[in-house]
Amino acid sequence: MNPFAPFRPDIASLRGSSPFMKKSPLHAFVSLLRFGILGSLCSVAAAAQGRPTGSQLVAANNVTWHSLGANENDSMPIGNGSLGANVWTEANGDIVLLVSSPDAWTETGKLVKLGRIRIHLTPALSTGGSGFTQTLHLETGAIEIRDGASAARIWIDANHPALHVEAHTQQPAQMTVSLETWREDHSLHGASSEKAGMVELDSDDYPVTFQADTILPAQQRKIAWYHFNQTSIYATTLEREHLGSLLGKFPDPLLHRCFGAQITGSGLVSKDSKTLVSGSQTDFRVDLIALMEQHAATPKAWQVDLARTVQSANPPDLQANWAEHVMWWTSFWNRSWINVTGSSQAQQVTQGYEMQRYMMAASSRGQLPIKFNGGIFSVGHDVPDDVPSTRDNHNPDYRAWGNSYWNQNNRLLYWPLIATGDYDLVKPWFRMYLSALPLEKARTELYYHHAGASYPETMLFWGLPNLHDFGWNNPTNEIVSRWQRYHIQGGLEVLAEMLDYYDAAGDQKFAKDTIVPFGDVIVTYYGVHWPRGADGKIRMAPTQSLETYQLTAVNPTPDIAGLRADIPRLLALPSSLITPRQSSEWRKTLAALPALPLGKTDNKDKTPPNGMGDPHGTAILLPAGEYGKTSNSENPELYVAFPYHLFGVGKPHLKLARDTFLARRFPQDTCWGQDGTESAALGLTEVAQKAVISEFTNYGDQRFLWFWKPAHDWIPDLDNGGSGMITLQEMLLQPDGHRLLLLPAWPSDWSADFRLHAPENTTVEGRVEKGKLVRLIVTPQSRAKDVVLVKPAE
Repeated sequence: MNPFAPFRPDIASLRGSSPFMKKSPLHAFVSLLRFGILGSLCSVAAAAQGRPTGSQLVAANNVTWHSLGANENDSMPIGNGSLGANVWTEANGDIVLLVSSPDAWTETGKLVKLGRIRIHLTPALSTGGSGFTQTLHLETGAIEIRDGASAARIWIDANHPALHVEAHTQQPAQMTVSLETWREDHSLHGASSEKAGMVELDSDDYPVTFQADTILPAQQRKIAWYHFNQTSIYATTLEREHLGSLLGKFPDPLLHRCFGAQITGSGLVSKDSKTLVSGSQTDFRVDLIALMEQHAATPKAWQVDLARTVQSANPPDLQANWAEHVMWWTSFWNRSWINVTGSSQAQQVTQGYEMQRYMMAASSRGQLPIKFNGGIFSVGHDVPDDVPSTRDNHNPDYRAWGNSYWNQNNRLLYWPLIATGDYDLVKPWFRMYLSALPLEKARTELYYHHAGASYPETMLFWGLPNLHDFGWNNPTNEIVSRWQRYHIQGGLEVLAEMLDYYDAAGDQKFAKDTIVPFGDVIVTYYGVHWPRGADGKIRMAPTQSLETYQLTAVNPTPDIAGLRADIPRLLALPSSLITPRQSSEWRKTLAALPALPLGKTDNKDKTPPNGMGDPHGTAILLPAGEYGKTSNSENPELYVAFPYHLFGVGKPHLKLARDTFLARRFPQDTCWGQDGTESAALGLTEVAQKAVISEFTNYGDQRFLWFWKPAHDWIPDLDNGGSGMITLQEMLLQPDGHRLLLLPAWPSDWSADFRLHAPENTTVEGRVEKGKLVRLIVTPQSRAKDVVLVKPAE
């Protein structure tokens, strides 16, 4: 039996020859559950009823390469959500692992890699001949490398912080495992365009200091290293932003963070502090156990914790861990799926959808959310310490657009995870905003002397604007950057995402502990921050409408739409969760909101006007009540469709919203472009189909095509893939209160098998063939009455 074959049980053997089935029925059931066979049997049973499952469908999208790679641009991604790696081969047969985590943050607030591991076999496992294959198995979250009878399986345990390489060579070989590091103690002085990927620290002569990793002295059978934050830029951030009085009131999020790993392996002994070697053998195992701690009292304390982690995460026999790992991935893929057929483009859409979801699963179960600009799967190579990294020549820690979270981008990674039921993956996104809430409230009180809180658009993960945007020597409390100064609507959108999660999962504890306190301060801020106009309504000014209409906008449409969407949903929460004061204040703010701005197109070019438009033009929604020139390429007026769904299929005034879409200034359907999400919400099938194809074929220039092209951002451009997921989901299913609108923007030339999650703990599973629904399973069955099949002409 090949020990590296994907875990697929022999169903026939279960009838009598399997040791599991020779035991008691209860024991057999527990054994099947433990080893992941039960999930596979359930998949088989579903298939026997003519119902495919996600774990069966996804394998068709595996990727196989038939030649060795050259460098980091030839990598495949693996991960368990908190530990990841880019895996590639090189021309000499080496296997290289660039190891990463969403929680590896340095003293300067920079997200970095844990390290690079090189595995060299003599003779090589493969020289890249005709028998070579390297396959990413999506169904098991593992990479398999083969050449004849020689093979290696590389996987990161879904349930433990452990990366394993299991290898077998046809002929005896010797293995060398090397740790490769590139961070050394040095500083960069002087303003630069991006300050080595630290755009947050640009625009001043503040020295950016990089601390080296600590390599522990070699022990007989292991090597280990760590990065311990002895200093932190947190205090500097508060002081420069006139928040020095808050120092000591909240924990420093960077100081004494510690992350690193240990490597051991069967038959491996230490050659030096960065190298393990073996004798001549045919079976190999390399184990990397990682530990990321938010606060370690000392490096020694971290080492003690690492030793405990190793004991629990790295057993002598991996069989049970592998089976449970496979069971996790089987369960993951069976949560939800969309498998589109009907053309080569439809297949590309399916594969792109699955790859984006896979990358999220592989990287978004850490303490902090992943970033839109590369996630944890960005790559690079060694450059001299005195040479700043740039877009064209950079070390593995570099990422264009830096280390802040940009809400307008990052939101797109997390919206689609609610419809897939991947609630574990979306929690880090919510956690970051809730964790920053106490500091945001204190900042608001100091700056404006009123209650509530707002979140900046570009935000350090602890909640403050970065110093490049705020201004290093800014004497005021207003952000210097014109792009970000009044850009706060992201808090409303995060609240909408939280409410969608609550509607789907019914998580009362989350509503009580997260939605209500978060929503209360966001709504309070809007209710008290601006004065009332002559009409008694809130006059939001000075402000801006996203980044496109800056500084001089009045009553921006996204903010009004967000409040009009969110407040009624907050008020609809169980009365036991909200206080009478909260209910009263929310209602007052809702009643004081200005109307959504309306106008007419300029007849000449059918676009939104600079004023109220031609009286004979087409009625449309405007980006704000007042606004000036454009400075970016968003369409703020269409936030009424997505993300806030005030207008859409089956809702009043659909023509107004569609006319607004047709009059948009900035068509764009890749990266964070909004054509796909908005057209799907409005039932514009042809536009949505074109957009989702563009999004899922927006391939990058690396060998793994689904490291999306950077466009405005960085590779992989994960907001591009997230936007594609949202578009495809909304083409199939759009919840509207209790109603479930099915096929609101589905093209007649595409077929699909699908399973999506919806409000009230509902799943909607079915098959559509050439635009016609041929199978539908709604769980619970009582929700079937709420399904509304949208007619193609609607």
